[in-house]
Formats: sequence, C-alpha cells, structure tokens
Amino acid sequence: MIEMDIADFGPLRLEHLVMDYNGTLAVDGLFIPGVKERLRRLAVKLNLHIITADTFGKVKEQAAGLPLKVLIAKSVDQAVEKLRYIQALDSEKTVAVGNGRNDALMLKSARLGIACIQREGAAVQTILQADVLVKEINDALDLLLNPLRLKATLRG
Repeated sequence: MIEMDIADFGPLRLEHLVMDYNGTLAVDGLFIPGVKERLRRLAVKLNLHIITADTFGKVKEQAAGLPLKVLIAKSVDQAVEKLRYIQALDSEKTVAVGNGRNDALMLKSARLGIACIQREGAAVQTILQADVLVKEINDALDLLLNPLRLKATLRG
C-alpha cells in the first residue's frame, strides 16, 4: 500500500496499480527498458494489473514471470470495460496509468490518474482526465516508488 496525505488533494490509500499496455508500458508490443524492474519493485507495495486490447498480441508473453494480472479487453467499448475493471477493484484505492483515448474514463475514475506521453503520444481527452502528466512510463513508476515526488507534484 502507498499511503500519504497531500494538501489540497487529500489522502491516498492506494492498493492497486492498473496500467494500459501498448503506448504506456510498451512500444510496438515490447516492454520499454526499465519497466519490468520497476514493476517488480512496485509489486511489494501494490497489486499490479494490466488491462489492454493487446494490439500486437504480445502482452502475455512479455509479462510472463512478472507479479501481475493481465486482462485482455474484449468489448467493443474498451473505455467502459477499463472503467468497470477499476471500479470492481475499488477506484478510490487505485492508481491508473494510460495514454490512449480508451484510458480516459479509467484515469478520471481512479483516485490517482497518470497519463504518459511516450513515443505513441497521448490522447488529449486522456491528458485532461489525469491528475499527473509524465513524459514516459518510467517517470510514472518512479513517482510511485518515490512518493514524495508525487506529493510535491500534487500539493496545493
């Protein structure tokens, strides 16, 4: 669990990290260097989840051996499927990370939403629903590994 109180943002009591895969954790279906190591370290603090359309069909192979759950989004409305997933976990205890248009509802509903730009870019509506915007995923994961950075970003 990650716990802290942030002035003008309120308390964080995070138990789950829900992440998009392609464009967020991976480029062209392959994990971005440094991500796997950070996920292993975060698994001590948070329950890790990937929810993805798996555009390149590589997520299960790439995530093999990592301490996380993978869900392939199958519905036509993936944004709603991702939203329902974090609501089932308890969105107030969830941090969500994504970049695509289908991540906007998830980031808005999560207690903490982080948008990543990466090489794929990020949908403007997703950026507008996030609490934090970072250039790339390792920056987002480092905020969770070093929560005082997050506090400095979010305090009023």
